[in-house]
Amino acid sequence: MTRIKSLLITAVVAGAIIGVGVTVSLNRQSCAPADEAGEVQLLPVGHGKNQKTLRLPDFTQLVAQLSPSVVNVSVISEPTLSRRGELDPFDFFLRRRSSLGSGVIIDEEGYIVTNHHVVENADKLVVKLENEKEFEAELVGTDEKTDLAVIKIDPKGEKLKAAKLGDSDALKVGEWVIAIGNPFGLDHTVTAGIVSAKGRRLPRPDSSPYDNFIQTDAAINPGNSGGPLVNLRGEVVGINTAIYSRSGGNIGIGFAIPANMVREIVPQLKETGHVTRGWLGVMIQPVTRDIAKALDLPEAKGALVASVLPDSPAERAGIKRGDVIVEFDGHDVPKSEDLPSIVAGTPPGKKVEVVVIRDGKRKSIEVEIGKLEETEAGGRPVKAGKLGLVVENITPEVAKELGLGKDVKGVVVSSVRRGSPAAEAGIRPGDVIEQVGREPVTNVAEFRKRIAEHEGEESILVLVRRDDQTLFRVIKPRSD
Repeated sequence: MTRIKSLLITAVVAGAIIGVGVTVSLNRQSCAPADEAGEVQLLPVGHGKNQKTLRLPDFTQLVAQLSPSVVNVSVISEPTLSRRGELDPFDFFLRRRSSLGSGVIIDEEGYIVTNHHVVENADKLVVKLENEKEFEAELVGTDEKTDLAVIKIDPKGEKLKAAKLGDSDALKVGEWVIAIGNPFGLDHTVTAGIVSAKGRRLPRPDSSPYDNFIQTDAAINPGNSGGPLVNLRGEVVGINTAIYSRSGGNIGIGFAIPANMVREIVPQLKETGHVTRGWLGVMIQPVTRDIAKALDLPEAKGALVASVLPDSPAERAGIKRGDVIVEFDGHDVPKSEDLPSIVAGTPPGKKVEVVVIRDGKRKSIEVEIGKLEETEAGGRPVKAGKLGLVVENITPEVAKELGLGKDVKGVVVSSVRRGSPAAEAGIRPGDVIEQVGREPVTNVAEFRKRIAEHEGEESILVLVRRDDQTLFRVIKPRSD
């Protein structure tokens, strides 16, 4: 059920049965009865005459305000049929699974936001309110790409309190936030911390192009998934979704989906049960300093178009491989990972202005955005690997072995020397080098000629075809 595996990233959803035999040790000297608690501690800041006191925030009113909007989500998955189509009665008890997550009420009609990984594969959903009342819930819609889901209960006369969504873009690093949820099934647990960073991508190989998380050190544990991250104004600024952990428990690195993304996705889930995304039809990669220098760009920013998909909105509009997209529909594109979410949030059919840098000059291109289908890969960032260089011509035998089409022109990388400049550039055997600099190459002789033309330069830009993708790579020749 968990979206992200433990050891690296742990999706914060907890099993219904808490570990048997777990012991908790408390230091009696460090604990005091509630009636012995003093006032909020004042911390000294500065030295001498400049010394001031810093009052820590009191979260009690905030918690009282938000807690009625936070719910416990129980997920029950029924056992599946055996290969003979039968259910074993003992197998039923062994395989009937339940898990716990959290959610937040977003309107008085009973709509609740939680995580996709909390409710996926659920046969039955049960929501428990703060007052212990339980309601069976129905799944309204889910979106795996953003890990968001909407479920709904029938309040049956129960007065529900909806939480208010805040502006996550206005959230500042260092700002206080609290997390409310049901870690390990412990209802309505509250933890506090600060915003550690914004715009985070999860540190995992298969990170989504839609990753744009708020990072916090507020303690988030299994079972917190789907619960709110709240600012001091009582606004939900994020939906807790994952933690970075090698043990499966909190180490102070938690991630929440920004409220502005929730605000964008939830209406579609409520209306249609799924999300419709815009599609541009380009494969992109980051603009590194080396690439910026090789392309004579003023700075390393934007999204480099590594390839344009056939018959895509980008191709029809005239966007070309090698263009650097710096603006999209009025939005700046400082990094390549910013582009997919901007494109995805654009309604299909809308005509937008895309600003690119081509041959050192800014150029505006009007593009009519298409609809992203699940099978289309447009907009995904192009991944780099560990690679190397020595080339040969594309013979019919080589083309057959590598599955190359008749229209593929260039030279094939046949071997690599470990630690060579080509290997450090990320080139590997089986790659087809199609361009050196801005000039095409169709055989080994042309390749050698183009390389010779760049002799003495600090870097050489090459265009590499790998499988069905094309990639720009920068080789840095050594003087030795």
